Amino acid sequence: MALPVLLLLHGLLNDERVWEPVAAQLRGDADIRIPNLRRQHSIARMARDAWAAVADVPPEVPVVLAGFSMGGYVAIQMLAEPARRAAALALVDTSTRPEAAENLPVREATMVGLQRDLQAETLAILRRGLHPAHLDDAGLVATALRIMRDVGADAATGQLRAIIGRADHRALLARLDLPTLVLCGRSDQVTPLALSQEAAALIPGARLEVVDEAGHWTPLEQPQIVADALRRLLAAL
Repeated sequence: MALPVLLLLHGLLNDERVWEPVAAQLRGDADIRIPNLRRQHSIARMARDAWAAVADVPPEVPVVLAGFSMGGYVAIQMLAEPARRAAALALVDTSTRPEAAENLPVREATMVGLQRDLQAETLAILRRGLHPAHLDDAGLVATALRIMRDVGADAATGQLRAIIGRADHRALLARLDLPTLVLCGRSDQVTPLALSQEAAALIPGARLEVVDEAGHWTPLEQPQIVADALRRLLAAL
């Protein structure tokens, strides 16, 4: 029997490497696919390209969507414009809300900062994103900074504009009939735990798991815990 497909969707200023520590532990449990979400300038376009990454999967093989941060917005958009039925959903350190007007000045300042001084801006973003216990983890910090700086200011600006323009699909989520995992680092300052609690309350039957000693970068900070949670979601199909 074919393995289920696990489609891992990366976040803002990320690429496929943000999921690699989790993917490495799950390749015996699922066919792992991690689409490139760095070249599109809308969440809808990202969603269409993500669906294209599983276009070859037979209809009887389950496809599970797992979105981290911006990738969560993409997963939700995929459900709003389905190319096929998803078998399950995981939302990791993300939100079900549309962009708030009060966030726009912060987004604009981030775009300016990335273009002006990529090194300084990515370091500031990372310091806010990591749990304090991980700020002294030289290997983790170096990996995260390398990922962000490889993505670069131009791609990140496109991603930010896509995030700003994302649609509000809370009405769809409120009637979703899909096994759903909502997972969040307890110390996430980027998409705080309250947003994941809100998502779990909105989606019927969703299970909320809170990860200790993790900030926003949970797939890098606690890959074993994330992998175990996703493995349980896969096993329940």
